[in-house]
Amino acid sequence: MYGERERRALLEVARGSLEHGLAHGAPLPVRAEHFPAALQETRASFVTLRRGGALRGCTGRLLATDRLVCDVSANAFRSGFRDSRFRPLERFELRDLEIHVSVLSEPEALACGSKQELLAALRPREDGLIVRQGARAATFLPSVWETLPDPADFVRELLHKAGLGEDAWSDGLAFERYRAVEVGMP
Repeated sequence: MYGERERRALLEVARGSLEHGLAHGAPLPVRAEHFPAALQETRASFVTLRRGGALRGCTGRLLATDRLVCDVSANAFRSGFRDSRFRPLERFELRDLEIHVSVLSEPEALACGSKQELLAALRPREDGLIVRQGARAATFLPSVWETLPDPADFVRELLHKAGLGEDAWSDGLAFERYRAVEVGMP
């Protein structure tokens, strides 16, 4: 889907947005028309930052609202400076920061009447999963399967992340799945 040129460009924009954020307190302004056509498409993305193997920030959008290259710039900045779980990124952290960009497909609803049906419908290591109930929602990117390879654990932890209780199940739960193209660098 994305060749080496597009992957390199996405990672350069993400790193550039972090550097721009350190210097100017704002995301890197991006002119999408200066990038390959695939990066000008309206797509949703997440940017995950890791340092020393530990999560350092992760934000994104589940629904496409902007051109991909612009979305990556905004999400990189938010991951570095606006993820409420972490203090804002500092300059010294850039040199050993791992940046991963996930380009998401459009979410599709999963009609599941029970936890067993949901577990049977999941494609481990392929599906990202969104859970919603009322105002509560959470997602796990497909890359989370690396740390939670068992589908039951994956769903239980996602419910917990959404604040719904690890074994919550009700008619009000809604699930959607999506796939992601992963782009990363050390």
